Amino acid sequence: MLYAIIATDIENSLQRRLRARPAHIERIEALVRQGRLVLAGPHPAVEAEDPGEAGFNGSLIVAEFDSLSAARAWAEADPYIEAGVYADVVVKPFKKVLP
Repeated sequence: MLYAIIATDIENSLQRRLRARPAHIERIEALVRQGRLVLAGPHPAVEAEDPGEAGFNGSLIVAEFDSLSAARAWAEADPYIEAGVYADVVVKPFKKVLP
């Protein structure tokens, strides 16, 4: 089943994000290799493709996991958690309808 992992950043998270980004991306690329990733990306803090110093205020990942508990365990092991980037992470089932 698909699950949405919706994370909200702490204030001024950009430097923490940059430090932890390589390990964060590595885990997401593993989902790609396994054919489990639907989409992933950050929420820019301002309306811009490249928000610069404004940074980001959260992230969204939609991927396939065996269960809600497996999706939560994967989300809890994210390097952004250890780096203190996220203030909050919500994991819930997701039903893709379109396209």
